[in-house]
Amino acid sequence: MVELIVCRPAVGERTVLAEGWLGVDAGLAGDTWAERGSTRTTDGSALLDQQLTVMNSRAALLVAQEPDRRMLAGDQLYVDLDIGVANLPPGTRLALGSAVIEVTAQPHLGCAKFSARFGQEAWRFVNSRVGRALRLRGLNARIVVSGTVRTRDVVRKLPAAGADGADATAGPARPRAAARD
Repeated sequence: MVELIVCRPAVGERTVLAEGWLGVDAGLAGDTWAERGSTRTTDGSALLDQQLTVMNSRAALLVAQEPDRRMLAGDQLYVDLDIGVANLPPGTRLALGSAVIEVTAQPHLGCAKFSARFGQEAWRFVNSRVGRALRLRGLNARIVVSGTVRTRDVVRKLPAAGADGADATAGPARPRAAARD
């Protein structure tokens, strides 16, 4: 379930949304993902594999210690879902509201800002061997079907493309496999 949607309209700013538009090209509407770009691309443009960041809401609460501080982790979506590598390997598609996102292989690791906000111990914890396997710091995803996501929306794992002859990009209509909690 989607617990929290957070837009980052400027560096250091956070806006909690009840509803957000996820666009294939633009990311979360109002977020600065595209404008911030990336040091990992030759032209400084944003990395599509880091278009959206998703963190487990329970892990966020554990490191933040207070619900109102979860958003400081810097992610856009906080979900009550097992986002570990074993449950959601790269390429897994998730339906959230009317949008579909795809988990990417790009690792999502705590940065200096995460360490400054939650402490070095929290940073070491989420980046430990077990923490990385469970993706306690979160995961990177890209949007493959534009749509609206709302807090309290159920997150559903879609069948792999070709598993039943269907194309997983066709949208969130009646997936067969439910994501584990």
